[in-house]
Amino acid sequence: MRNFLIAGNWKMNCGPAETRELLKGIKEQQGAMPDGVDGLVCPPAISLTAAADELQDITGIALGAQNVFYEDNGSFTGEVSTTMLNEVGCAYVILGHSERRQYFGESDTTVNAKVLKALDGGLRPVICVGESLKQRKADKQELNVRKQVQAALVDVEDGGATNLVIAYEPIWAIGTGESATPEQAQEMHEMIRSVLADLFDEDAADQVQIVYGGSMKPHNAEELLKQSDVDGGLIGGASLKADSFTDIIQIAETLYK
Repeated sequence: MRNFLIAGNWKMNCGPAETRELLKGIKEQQGAMPDGVDGLVCPPAISLTAAADELQDITGIALGAQNVFYEDNGSFTGEVSTTMLNEVGCAYVILGHSERRQYFGESDTTVNAKVLKALDGGLRPVICVGESLKQRKADKQELNVRKQVQAALVDVEDGGATNLVIAYEPIWAIGTGESATPEQAQEMHEMIRSVLADLFDEDAADQVQIVYGGSMKPHNAEELLKQSDVDGGLIGGASLKADSFTDIIQIAETLYK
């Protein structure tokens, strides 16, 4: 049975001081992560060091970044490398989020380059895929997400599959308060796992955590996490409050048992 992964994508929120306060709140309410549940927080780059310091006292919550560049070093103003992220203590990195694609022009090709660099640098990529509302209404959600998964994983070797996390995030549900129904989420997660099985093999596909992003909150987390192919959540707004984030962790703990 796959562990749940409850991950917080803090986006452009929480400087170093706020990061310390939020993680102290999570520690007070949760302490160590329960069996069967992996934790992850992804603050802005400027707050990674502060988060790493606070996470030393919280067992089971890993540190992740929100982006990485595909070169080791050089004249790339504003970017960070895998070496830098390793040095600060990151284990994961979010790649291909729809906001990166929409606002910063990231393409399937650049996402793939970052995935390969992350794996080579010992980081677990959390690869975001999802469809727009227009694509959903045209019944092209599976076609679009399948294409994104395949493009992101070009040249990923078989052994790299078990270090992947895929985050299905319907773009129309991100930050809107809307959420895919549990049935819609399960349908897409099952399809993604079938794509992974085609690219690698069924055993590898069965080991990959496929998490749901798109307004997961305490009130809908249980029904989403009950789905057989939903292995956790990439959580935005609800991860910025200690009580709502730990509530989701506790829901996952109950379901794992």
